[in-house]
Amino acid sequence: MGKHNEFGKEGERIAVDFLRNKGYVIKYTNYRYLKSEIDIIAQKDTILAIVEVRSRSSDFIENIAETITKKKIDLLVQGADHYVVEEDLDVEVRFDVITILKNKNVFKIDHLENAFYHF
Repeated sequence: MGKHNEFGKEGERIAVDFLRNKGYVIKYTNYRYLKSEIDIIAQKDTILAIVEVRSRSSDFIENIAETITKKKIDLLVQGADHYVVEEDLDVEVRFDVITILKNKNVFKIDHLENAFYHF
């Protein structure tokens, strides 16, 4: 596994711990449906958070959260819809982004709730 993939997995573990500390219950990690992959599905009360995790090891000129394409959003929505139907859930679905920026051994974590809408 390449170093960038290892850091991506580390970022997802950090995001899971971050969400748990904020009172979320982690329902699923790396949920797959067809071509869709959802990094984290977490629930807090009646809100189901579909979370995309973006990790970087240096501060790029671009905003990390803005690297999510329309195609990726469409796939997240498709995967989220399938999960909600498959589990027969009656919840509000929210799409979040957690960005993790690593500078040496210091991690900066940002949680963007309602980062985008599915319509």
